[in-house]
Amino acid sequence: MQATRRTNVKMLAAVIGGSAVVAAGALTMAISQQQAAPATITSSGMTVGATSTQETPPAAPETTIAVPLVKATPFGGAGS
Repeated sequence: MQATRRTNVKMLAAVIGGSAVVAAGALTMAISQQQAAPATITSSGMTVGATSTQETPPAAPETTIAVPLVKATPFGGAGS
């Protein structure tokens, strides 16, 4: 009797799992069908926005090497 009960529980779990897979597949198909139409992009050319500035870059970088303002002691207190 115990073996029959376990078989029934496993069968019920398999049916529930299979139903979940079928439902997920149906939902995926419904979503992908909705987004199947290709997007049309219309453009009138590239323009420069109002906040953009046009200037030539400097010949040399402003900072040659980055140095930290504060130096912490290494973990454990060792080192310089």
